[in-house]
Amino acid sequence: MSPEEILEKLVATPSLSGQEAQAADFVAGLAESWGYKVHRFHNNVWFEAGQGGPRLLMLGHLDTVPPCRGWEGDPFKPVWHEGHLTGLGANDAKGPVSCILSAAKALAGQPLDGTVVFTLSAEEETGSDTGIGQLLPMLGSLDAALVAEPTNLQPAIAQRGMLVLSCTAHGQGAHVAHAFLGKNAIHKASQDIVRLAGMVFESHPFLGATKPQVTQIQGGVARNQVPDTCEFFVDLRTTPNLNHEELAERIAGELESEVRIHSSRYHPKATDAFEPIAQAALSAGRGKTFVGSASTSDWAFLGDIPTVKVGPGDTHRSHRPNEFITAKELQEGAIFYQQVVRNYFAMMKKEATLGR
Repeated sequence: MSPEEILEKLVATPSLSGQEAQAADFVAGLAESWGYKVHRFHNNVWFEAGQGGPRLLMLGHLDTVPPCRGWEGDPFKPVWHEGHLTGLGANDAKGPVSCILSAAKALAGQPLDGTVVFTLSAEEETGSDTGIGQLLPMLGSLDAALVAEPTNLQPAIAQRGMLVLSCTAHGQGAHVAHAFLGKNAIHKASQDIVRLAGMVFESHPFLGATKPQVTQIQGGVARNQVPDTCEFFVDLRTTPNLNHEELAERIAGELESEVRIHSSRYHPKATDAFEPIAQAALSAGRGKTFVGSASTSDWAFLGDIPTVKVGPGDTHRSHRPNEFITAKELQEGAIFYQQVVRNYFAMMKKEATLGR
């Protein structure tokens, strides 16, 4: 099957986060038909090509977000038009997954100077514990990783993290007619929100600056009562030069409201440009340049493994109606992934020969 044919099947197989079983069955069957020994954990699938070290993880995800409003047709019905395939997940990230599978087909039984651990994960979009976070220890030792996401084949060597803060402004309740007896928590929170709107944290060379965004607010229990509490959430898409705990402390020192970390597990990531996996991807791209990625991904759960995020498609099409990818992007992506594998193993073999 070509990457286009694989993608048609994947798009036609609904796989919302937590509901990837049929998609996992499909990719497992493909891999088995190519001679691979397939492993399964919940809706995660993995198999290996080659043997020995170094070990390279090729990681894509099977799940999608639910379809949003605005689709002109059935999101689960793949439609080709003028070289574009439209369908839910076509770009994020079933297109890149199709290219990983095409590369796996091409490399099946081929002599390799290492091992490729092809892995298709579940629940990436929701960050569930049954995805890559729990699967990773089962994959064995890993020397490098490639995360397949739509980047126009530009290798991303930095990725933003996500820090969510829960803030509570405390006041004192009173009758609105006697407001002077109370302390308005919403007014207090609004002053902190203005402070947050003006904050900008240290810039990163590939990702730019981090700015807080207030995303939810709730306060008061009655229209005729001075509110004694007001709660709001702050979302910060962080960069690798910022530590989550230290950043939360800095913000807490600037606000009157109580500040707590609500979620901190999506830490920002970065890989040195001179790491073999980064150079392997750069060489395979033929004129592409290193970039940063504003979105999170399964990279957040890979620890200190040198990683590059790269794949066919455009990140700006993701999670939008009428999501699409082109046949040309799929064909280039399949070849690109094969080349990254060969480049990486060649570089690691050269380093071993030089005794580094």
